[in-house]
Formats: sequence, C-alpha cells, structure tokens
Amino acid sequence: MSEQTTDFVPDTIVLVHGLWMTPRSWEGWVAHFEAKGYTVLTPAYPGFEIEVEALRENPDVIANQTVPGIIDHISEIINGLDKPPIIMGHSFGGTITQLLMDRGLGCSGVVVDSAPTEGVRVNPVSQARSLFPVLKNPANRHRAAGFTPEEFHYAFTNTLSKEESDKVYDRYHIAAPGFFVWEFGLFANFKPGKQDTWVNYGNDDRAPLLFIAGGSDHIMPPAVNKSNYKHWKKKSKAITEFHEFPGRSHWTCAEPGWEEIADTALAWAVVHATAHASAKA
Repeated sequence: MSEQTTDFVPDTIVLVHGLWMTPRSWEGWVAHFEAKGYTVLTPAYPGFEIEVEALRENPDVIANQTVPGIIDHISEIINGLDKPPIIMGHSFGGTITQLLMDRGLGCSGVVVDSAPTEGVRVNPVSQARSLFPVLKNPANRHRAAGFTPEEFHYAFTNTLSKEESDKVYDRYHIAAPGFFVWEFGLFANFKPGKQDTWVNYGNDDRAPLLFIAGGSDHIMPPAVNKSNYKHWKKKSKAITEFHEFPGRSHWTCAEPGWEEIADTALAWAVVHATAHASAKA
C-alpha cells in the first residue's frame, strides 16, 4: 500500500455515547476495535469523565449539559487528531454525530438507533411510552431524570430477560438531562428558528453516513431512523445509507450478537471513508 493510499485509510474511531449512558457503554466496542489495530476514543460529555457511580451522586453535572457545549467539547478533541476519524454514535450520540459531521468533521460516520435531528416528526407509540417517565413531570425539564429498572427494561433492553436487563441497568444507567428530552423530544420541531439539533440536510460536502436501526427498538424505533435517513437522502448528494437489524433493541451495541453490528459499522465506514477521501484528493 502506497503512502498516499495509507493517508486515506482511517486509523482512529470516535465513539459518542447517548443519554442515560456514559462512555462505559462502549467498553465492548473499544476492546473489539482496538484488537483490530484502531485507536479508539470515547469522549464523555463535559463533566462525565467520572465513573457511573459518581455521576449518580452528582446529578447537577447531568442536568446542566447543553448540546452546543457537548459539540464544542468533542469537536476540539477531533480537531486535535492528525487526520479525520470515523465517528460512531448511539442514540443521542447519533444526533451528536450528525451535528459533528454537518460541521465537516469525520471521514465517515455511523449512527446506531439514533435520536433524530430537527425536522424528524415521526413519533411511534413505543417511543412516547419510553419517554413518558421523563415527560410526565414538567419539573424534569430542569433536572436530571432517570428510569426505574422496569422503565429501562421497556425502553432500552426489551429483548433481554428482566434479570439480564437489571444487570445492564446496574452497570450502565445514569439519569439524563431532562431538558434534552423535553426540548428535542417534543418541541424542537414546533419552535421558530433553528434549534440546537438543527442540521443542514442539503449539505453535499458531508462525509458518508450510515444509519443502523434495531428492528425491536422501543425508544428510537426504525421508523424514526428511517425518517431521519430520508431527510438527508432527499436533500444531500453525500452518501447516506440505511440498514435495519431485525429483532434488536436499543441496547443493540451490547446485547448478544453485538459484534455483528460493530463489524458491519466498521466495514462500511472504512470502505466509504477511503473512497470519499480519494475522491476529494
């Protein structure tokens, strides 16, 4: 492989976690990708660098998050790299990934069970039921809001047994900024002007982007991801593709068989990143 060709091949992967989670949620993917020779970064939201257990005791760090603050923080990390990385995001991390890519960051991107960017108006019943524990109390808009183990089982891990789900809950779950759920789950599409999750769907210069959906996901069902994908596909000439894995929950990045998801995401990202960089050279 020539030096010029090597320059087009990504060597770093940035994994962006979602709400109710921390970088710990990527631990399987980190080991999996590092074993393949990649440098893997799992940037936390500002202040989330502490462990899960500490965050549970420190809800103000969670409640005070802002989307611009998260974007600026992760952008600084990516801009400090020698060359553009692959960016992958899960759930609200998928929204963050789309916002980062719209800024021109990354050589390719994969979003898994992504929360939507502004303009996606599909709201399936299972999504409403999943988010209801946060939305039922207006006071949650101004504080950190978590799930009970039962609520988490429905929203995140519905393909697992209750016993298996409780183990996931105990190791990974934290509260989420209630403001995010209220603003971006309900009102972003109805407020005038551009909101924090707005992207330019007509951005032709964006790097290639793959949407991966879990067929049994309750909180971000395939219909949400497919609508988000279509918004990009309709308006942008940039490569945008969609793939659904039947029978997988929102916990698809760690439920049994997650290696197939990780390998599919990586293979797609590498091929399209290399082709995209070569075409631009």
